[in-house]
Amino acid sequence: MWYHRLSHLQSRLQDLLRGRVTHWALQQSNFKSLFPLAIHWHHTASKSLNCVWQQHEDHFELQYANNVMRFDYVWLRDHCRSASCYNSKTHQRSLDTASVDLCIQPKTIHLDETTLFFTWPDGHVTRYDLDWLVKNSYEGQKQKVIQPRILWNAEIYQQAQVPAVDFQTFLETKEGLKNFLQNFLLYGIAFVENVPPTQKHTEKVAERISLISQRWRSSIQSAKTRPGADCGSDHELLIAKFRLKLKKVGKTTRPFRETIYGRMWFFTSDFSRGDTAYTNLALDRHTDTTYFQEPCGIQVFHCLKHEGTGGRTLLVDGFYAAEQVLQKAPEEFELLSKVPLKHEYIENVGECQNHMIGVGPVLNTYPWNKELYLIRYNNYDRAVINTVPYDVVHRWYTAHRTLTRELRRPENEFWVKLKPGKVLFIDNWRVLHGRESFTGYRQLCGCYLTRDDVLNTARLLGLQA
Repeated sequence: MWYHRLSHLQSRLQDLLRGRVTHWALQQSNFKSLFPLAIHWHHTASKSLNCVWQQHEDHFELQYANNVMRFDYVWLRDHCRSASCYNSKTHQRSLDTASVDLCIQPKTIHLDETTLFFTWPDGHVTRYDLDWLVKNSYEGQKQKVIQPRILWNAEIYQQAQVPAVDFQTFLETKEGLKNFLQNFLLYGIAFVENVPPTQKHTEKVAERISLISQRWRSSIQSAKTRPGADCGSDHELLIAKFRLKLKKVGKTTRPFRETIYGRMWFFTSDFSRGDTAYTNLALDRHTDTTYFQEPCGIQVFHCLKHEGTGGRTLLVDGFYAAEQVLQKAPEEFELLSKVPLKHEYIENVGECQNHMIGVGPVLNTYPWNKELYLIRYNNYDRAVINTVPYDVVHRWYTAHRTLTRELRRPENEFWVKLKPGKVLFIDNWRVLHGRESFTGYRQLCGCYLTRDDVLNTARLLGLQA
């Protein structure tokens, strides 16, 4: 008798978990006696909506849009978007997170169409759209790519026939700027052509990439509205308090990232700085400023003059090479993303006295979705390896050799001759650059750009970045 009762109840429970039962009174006394910690499933099914949710003691579980998501109750209270908890005008949290009880649980939960309502012990109600929860859940973010990219070797890039953007179109139209940024985000490199070969015009091109420098910025301390005098209209009087700090300024430095090399750099092979770049020697593939705690994000090159031979620029998609390592030797990819290394720049040339140290792994990935976002590769500036024990060191050298082998494959090398009038933008977090040796007089100018400003411009133009 007992066996048959138990089998019947287990069969009913399995039907419920499979979604065959839309409502079942789990509160039946015989069920409670068998399972003291009863599972409370709530199932809503329709042609357009299939949502199942369950309230656990320490978290909320939601099955919706082919996703199984779990939310901590403190998280659900902390992310409330009600007017008292979140300022929708400034997109900032108003709720004091430290005031939320760490043992909080909702008093009631119910679903209305596509909105979940959580009522908390103090009576406050939090509303969440189901699609918002999917988008912002950990499980949803694990499946999402932060920045779409097209990984390439020389053949892939050449076959793509990515067009350069004309100088005037780039400067004068949003479409030209957007096309340029789209190419840059996808491939990590982009060109602007027909640029007058001067430092001034190169600077103008660099400035165009940031919309921030074109906006007036202020601080609004308070703002109130009062009903207008026009009867029957929606006009309102706005009373605002501004806090402004006025000062005399020269030219804005945005979007440039001013470094020890200055705002804009202009150089030849005169060894005026303590860096191999200021010679006519060949340079192996590398990323710049690995000795900064945050390497510079975007690099700009413009060859203003070259009276000689050689000097082609080498470009290698570091993410393409890293992807090959991930496919062939995932444990080595993992090691390269975990072992912290020091990179160092020591300069003692004339008045230039610098000692920079940056620390970080060769490969940098987001921990939740394992997406690679930065490669820090520069054999010239890598310092003494003293951050890991000897047995890890040898495995690191093996992994580094695997990555180097991929980076040095001839089919992964894209060579381009920089000529006056063609400005090259490089994603220094992704694409490695180098050059072959050259003869004669060669003038280059360029700069580093603030990565956040460039990505901000891209997002304002509707691009995913």
